Amino acid sequence: MIERYATPEMRALWSEAERYRTWLEVELAATEAWEATGEVPAGVAARLRAAAAERPLDDAFAARVAELEAVTRHDIVAFTRALAERLGPEARYVHLGLTSTDVVDTAQNLVLGGALRLILDDVRALRAEVRRLALEHRHTPCIGRTHGIHAEPTTFGLKFLNFYAALGRDLERLERAREVMGVAMLSGSVGTYAHAPPAIEAAVAERLGLAVDPVTNQTVARDRHAELLGALALLGTTIERIAVEVRHLQRSEVREAQEGFAAGQTGSSSMPHKKNPIASENLTGIARLLRAYAQAGLEDVVLWHERDISHSSVERIALPDATTLASYAARRMRRVLRDLIVRPERMRENLDALRGLVYSQRVLHALIERGMSREDAYEVVQRASLACWEDGRHLRDALAEDPACPLSYAELAAAFDPAWYLRFVDEAYRRFGL
Repeated sequence: MIERYATPEMRALWSEAERYRTWLEVELAATEAWEATGEVPAGVAARLRAAAAERPLDDAFAARVAELEAVTRHDIVAFTRALAERLGPEARYVHLGLTSTDVVDTAQNLVLGGALRLILDDVRALRAEVRRLALEHRHTPCIGRTHGIHAEPTTFGLKFLNFYAALGRDLERLERAREVMGVAMLSGSVGTYAHAPPAIEAAVAERLGLAVDPVTNQTVARDRHAELLGALALLGTTIERIAVEVRHLQRSEVREAQEGFAAGQTGSSSMPHKKNPIASENLTGIARLLRAYAQAGLEDVVLWHERDISHSSVERIALPDATTLASYAARRMRRVLRDLIVRPERMRENLDALRGLVYSQRVLHALIERGMSREDAYEVVQRASLACWEDGRHLRDALAEDPACPLSYAELAAAFDPAWYLRFVDEAYRRFGL
């Protein structure tokens, strides 16, 4: 991931040195399991851990692995050779009975578990900010729009209650993805346990806090990774929903809400008056990348026979980038909402901008209740509405002048009260315990 979008925690988690430290953790857990069977002399794993603590696997070690891999063309072989140089002759017991994917897939799942913990924390913090806005503007009336056109009154808070619910579903999917990815695999070449019995795998899984993958060939099945990337794509899409709403509300002719504008910030190199929704636009782009990585994850599910490495090059990019982008997006969206400028007075202006047209459905129902057929009532209200679009009159006045409308002026006026539309808002909030 480029520096611009890399959070410090994700940068550290996906570093080359951390990758090798995680590989070593898997290898040493296996060595300890072999010790318990008597296949490896007692104390070997402890001495290897002590040696690794004295000379940690750092950036210099990662550079040495890269040098060796340039010759071996195999990352695990390069890794084990670099370990022998770093930890001494007892490193010969490392990788006993294992194949490369045992280590790579199990270690990668550990890293993904760490990445998901970070993302879950970020999404919970974002959801708390969404909750704040939902509660603060629970009864702030504004115009609801369908197809981009003024429809009927709603509240600004209800917009965020919808986002709050969506982020709750995102959290559920991310928790499920963490469970799905939380497996260890040490089944050996083609998954038969021929060189390391299932007991070794079970012991390693317990040491690492993972579950045993019930059956594998020579890889952890990639539908697991596709599910993770799908959850991240949906999270990105939820964030984009919020971002697009902010972008629309910030338009000059709307101006109901806008991103904060810091002291010294500039909106344009040529037009000094500009305040642009740059963060929300950025997050729309991030969401596109997250959806693209989900597609890549689906492509990785189908491998040849027991194993090929067509997925490997994809995952080296997709998994670090997607998890990093998800964390970045959640954090940036939270900052946008924390600094969001909300304009209730402008919402009221826009609610009245069409001079009563947004109350047409309630008038329609009032006419039906008076005894008119739906078709006749619809014709009366539509005829008046279309005229108001053209001449700018208030719908209430146009209907009062129509002899085909049986409602008195007072009855008509009652139909143009926004509070009537919002009387069940609190009930929707109660469904979320708010």
